[in-house]
Amino acid sequence: MFELVLEADKQAFIFLNSCYAGWLDAPMLFFTAEFTWMPLYAFLLWRVFRSVDIKRFGIFIIAMVCVIVLADQTTSSYMKPTFQRLRPSHEARFQAKIHLVRKDKGEVYRGGRFGFASSHAANSFGLAMFFFLCFRKRWRGVSWLFVWAGAVSYTRIYLGVHYPLDIIAGGLIGMLGAWLIFRICVLSKIWHSLPNTQPTVQE
Repeated sequence: MFELVLEADKQAFIFLNSCYAGWLDAPMLFFTAEFTWMPLYAFLLWRVFRSVDIKRFGIFIIAMVCVIVLADQTTSSYMKPTFQRLRPSHEARFQAKIHLVRKDKGEVYRGGRFGFASSHAANSFGLAMFFFLCFRKRWRGVSWLFVWAGAVSYTRIYLGVHYPLDIIAGGLIGMLGAWLIFRICVLSKIWHSLPNTQPTVQE
């Protein structure tokens, strides 16, 4: 059964990765880079800062960092070395079947050796989930962060460095980590200091 799941995952990857266009290669490399989204992170933090006092802002930052660290370390430091599933870009039998992208200097972008689970998916979906849990009652458009997380995750398949199952597992890890931090804040009685329970600020 497990082998059938893995084979279906590989076939899904080959299909999705084959849906490429040369003009999309550079944008996909750009959008997959973490620094690309710094303006978005700055904008989100600016909105939080506008809504709360400095103490509550500091507590929110600490909680958000915990989400990122939990998601990133679970996937990068535990799952990848434990499962040791090669990225498709490092699978010898896939080299002639998949689309890989060259960087500016002509070097093929392959990512690290192991890919299960995706740290990009874990981090982006973790952030999306945490902001959603905190601001679902205050920001009408906060659920669009899940679309952003999905787009970032898709770039990993387009670039040939992750299977769909890597993305799904990473996304679930990130969202679970965000929910866990959220629940810890609630149960530890410090959640009243975080933004979601404060009076809504009209913008």
